[in-house]
Amino acid sequence: MTRVATIPLQRTMSGAIQRSQQGLATSQIQLNTGKKASDYAGLGTDTVRTLSARAMLAQQESHKAVASRIGTTMELYRANLGQIDDSVSKLREQLLNAVGTGDGPGLQNAIESAFNDFRFAMNASEGGLPLFGGSQTNTNPLKPNSLADTIGLNPADAFANDQVRGSGRVGDGIDVEYGIVASDVGPNMIVAFRTLAEAGPFGDKPTAAQMAALKQAVGEFDTALIDVRAADGENGRKQNQVETLGIRAEDRALLLEDVIGKVENADMGQVAIDIAQRKSILEASYSVFSQLSGLSLANFLR
Repeated sequence: MTRVATIPLQRTMSGAIQRSQQGLATSQIQLNTGKKASDYAGLGTDTVRTLSARAMLAQQESHKAVASRIGTTMELYRANLGQIDDSVSKLREQLLNAVGTGDGPGLQNAIESAFNDFRFAMNASEGGLPLFGGSQTNTNPLKPNSLADTIGLNPADAFANDQVRGSGRVGDGIDVEYGIVASDVGPNMIVAFRTLAEAGPFGDKPTAAQMAALKQAVGEFDTALIDVRAADGENGRKQNQVETLGIRAEDRALLLEDVIGKVENADMGQVAIDIAQRKSILEASYSVFSQLSGLSLANFLR
C-alpha cells in the first residue's frame, strides 16, 4: 500500500518540535542554574548594564574588605592602649596610697608589672609585624627590656619606630590614614618609669627621697596618660569613620547585587510555568506529528 505523506506539514511540525525541545532545554538549564542565560551574550542588551554593575560591585567589595582589615588593626590599637591605660592607672593609685600611708608593700613588684604591661603593649604585633613600629619590621618599637633599662635613658632613644602611617581606600575617593607609633604615646611613660627606676628599689617603707620620687612619678604618669588617651581617642574617631564607610560600602554592594540579580537571575516561578507549558506543547507536537505520520490514502479509498 502506497502512503501519501504530507511532507511540507511534517517538516513544519518537525521544526516546531525542535524549537519546543530547545525551549524546554533552556528552561531546564535555567531551573538548574538559577540564571537566565549561561553567558553574557544571552542577556542581550542587558549585558552592558550587568557588566557595569559588576565592576562597581567589585569596587565596593574591595572598599568593604579594606575597611574590615583596617578596623581590625584599629581594634588592636584600642585594646593595647586600653591595657596601658588600665595598668598605669592602677599603678598610679598604688603610688598615691603609698604616698598617703607611707607604706609600700609590694610596690616594687607593681611598678615592674606595670612596666612589663607597657612594654608588651608597645611591642604587640599583628600578623607577625610590630603594631606600633610604623614601617620598621625587624625590631621591637620599644627598646628597654626591663625597668632597670630606663635608668639614665633619654626618652628619645627608647624607641625604634619611624613615623610611617598606614593608609587605605575605604570609599570612592576616600583614603583614611591610620596608625599609632610607639613614640606617639611612650616618651612620657618612659620619663615616669625612669623616675621610679632611679629611685628604687622600693621596700615596705619608702624613704623620704623615694616618697618625693613617687609624688613626681604620679604627675608624670598623669601627663603620660593624657598622651595615651589622646591617641586612643583619635584612633576611636577614625575607627568610627572606617566602620561607617564599611557599612556604606556593604549597603551599596547589596544594592548592586540586587541590580545584577534582576538582570541575571531567572524568575523560578516563571521558569516552572514555562517548563509545564513547553512540556505540554511538546507532547501535543509529538501527538500531531505521530498522527500525520500515520496518514494513508487507503484510509480515504475504502
